[in-house]
Amino acid sequence: MLQAVIFDFDGVITDSEVLHLRSFNNVLGQYGIEITKKDYYKKYLGSSDLDCFGQLRSEGKLGLDDEEIENLIKQKNEDFEKLARTEGRLIPGVKDFLQKLKQNNITMAICSGSLLTEIMLILEEAGLQPFFDVIVSAEQVRTGKPNPEGFLLALQKLNKKSSEPILAEHCIVIEDSYWGLEAARVAGIHTVAVTNSYDAEELKLAEKIVAHLNELEISDLQKLCD
Repeated sequence: MLQAVIFDFDGVITDSEVLHLRSFNNVLGQYGIEITKKDYYKKYLGSSDLDCFGQLRSEGKLGLDDEEIENLIKQKNEDFEKLARTEGRLIPGVKDFLQKLKQNNITMAICSGSLLTEIMLILEEAGLQPFFDVIVSAEQVRTGKPNPEGFLLALQKLNKKSSEPILAEHCIVIEDSYWGLEAARVAGIHTVAVTNSYDAEELKLAEKIVAHLNELEISDLQKLCD
């Protein structure tokens, strides 16, 4: 029985990964650092800002202390918001898919490595906020994907709002990266991947893979949970 769908945000709902990369490079430029698109998709996509900057530090590329990294995160957030207001866009078919879930009384949530302000900015401008009962963002978890903490927290929050228990095996996560799929798998939640950021071969961990959300029917999701 399908009870809930938990969405990743960047690369699933909004086509914003390229904006995140630009923002990272805009603030890292002051230190003479640039993340290539190849490296971003190979190593950093799906990470929170804290994890991304932390990884750069552990690689010896960014010599900043914790306070300086927190300041860099604020700079990156401000830069991303400017880009999102002018260049942010939804991935085609998302709103229709959300409406289909709503019409079938399926509870929806977001679990993302982005900051809440970044998520809310795009949701509010697109009029999508009312679709989601729960939003778990980067600052609400200690460890980002592929750690399952975010998905487990989303499930916990959904249960606080539900009159009936929502079980992990009755939920589906929709992701666009291996890290997110691995986190959902460890959390015991069913998985669907969309090939917005990676090709199908790199997402084969998912139980079902589609090119676009509009390819999915409610019956497809129900089968995963039966």
